[in-house]
Amino acid sequence: MSVLAVRASISEALAAIVGTAAIANDATLENYSIDGIIPAAMVAPGSVEQVAEVVRFANAEKLTLVPAGGFTQQDIGRTPERVDIVLSTTRLNGVEHYDAGDLTLGVAAGTTLAQLDPVLAANGQFLPVEVMLPERATLGGVLATAAHGPLKHGYGGVRDFCIGINFVTAEGRVAKGGGRVVKNVAGYDLMKLMIGSHGTLGVIVSANFKVFPRPGSKSATATFVLEFASLKEATEFLGKLRGSALGPVCCELVSPRAAEYLRTQASAPREVEEVEPGTFSMKSAEAGRAWRILVRATGSETVLDRCGRELGGREVRGVEESELWRHISSFEVAVTARHQNAMVMHVSLPPAAVQNAVVAAEKTGLDNNLFAPTIGRIAIGTLVIAFVPLSVDPPSAMQFANAASAFRATLPRDASAVVVRCPRQAKSHFDVWGSSPTDLAAMRAVKRALDPNNILNRGRFLV
Repeated sequence: MSVLAVRASISEALAAIVGTAAIANDATLENYSIDGIIPAAMVAPGSVEQVAEVVRFANAEKLTLVPAGGFTQQDIGRTPERVDIVLSTTRLNGVEHYDAGDLTLGVAAGTTLAQLDPVLAANGQFLPVEVMLPERATLGGVLATAAHGPLKHGYGGVRDFCIGINFVTAEGRVAKGGGRVVKNVAGYDLMKLMIGSHGTLGVIVSANFKVFPRPGSKSATATFVLEFASLKEATEFLGKLRGSALGPVCCELVSPRAAEYLRTQASAPREVEEVEPGTFSMKSAEAGRAWRILVRATGSETVLDRCGRELGGREVRGVEESELWRHISSFEVAVTARHQNAMVMHVSLPPAAVQNAVVAAEKTGLDNNLFAPTIGRIAIGTLVIAFVPLSVDPPSAMQFANAASAFRATLPRDASAVVVRCPRQAKSHFDVWGSSPTDLAAMRAVKRALDPNNILNRGRFLV
């Protein structure tokens, strides 16, 4: 059967479930490609029941299925051999329940962070998730990828404030983990299992969260921009901060080269010259550059005054502060917009190993004709490292592979370095997930139990 015939057959079957309006036509299928692999069909169910029916159909026909939200994180993972169905959750949106007094919220998986924020803001509350492209990033996608931003320092990741998940299993059954209240410990913790599983264990259809008082609603918020002549001085300051009574909600490292991608007054004026779209001259990049730690605090004016006295640095508030953190959250977008062939890594490691890791990234980059601008939650050991070309000529796939391998070799055994973005042709030369975790056998057993036909995101995740 030809490709067109296969597409027509799958789309016809899906249209019988959701209606023809919820099926992408052939002309738009390329918009839903995964690493250049165009799916046979894209379907956007309008209800949980329709999601279950679509998944049952895919399972019965042994068709591969990729759950998708706003397509902000679909670069993550290995290149699939084929994609039969992309299941979009964008029609599953809206608040399902909200108890402002109890600080709990239930929301459909296709709801974007931008849609949710004003609902919570009306009650002086928020969900502490600052990720790139909030107007497109869906709650289901945030959970599936365990995405996070600068606020992870003070509030933890989504695992810490998600209290319940509803999902559809690979066999098309509607299931749940957790519940609608904060104290919910009965049964297996399927909720934690689903978070960060990258759509390989089920299709998340809704979730419940604990929400928080919004910084700046009943108290003030301020960011202190601290500059240091070296990374060593910056990390030494961090040791002093840990020993103080201050409890900031964000503590972000910004390397000198990373500041070029944060178009905000909190960064020094850019000292590089644009020579043509997507490329930059680095001839004066070292002059007057500083390592920065951005400390964001919230509380009464008395608290913030004390922070200012103890921390020093330049104080940023209001619109400028909001813009600063928006650019921090959008660092990857800024990098890839300027360098379409960049490689971006998410690194997790013990905080004590951060300094050595950043130094190793910069050396590894230069050894492979790459720069390594870096930001990250320095106090909890979570970094975002971009490897971008030194010259106008695009790096070869092997340069990225060599850089990834050499950098990973410098990390401690309990660290991870996942390549979340890189040129498609480079993925065939190394494993984007890095070394296999020690619990890989257990992960495979869970995958077999929940997805015996291996239809969900086949070949893209660790299992």
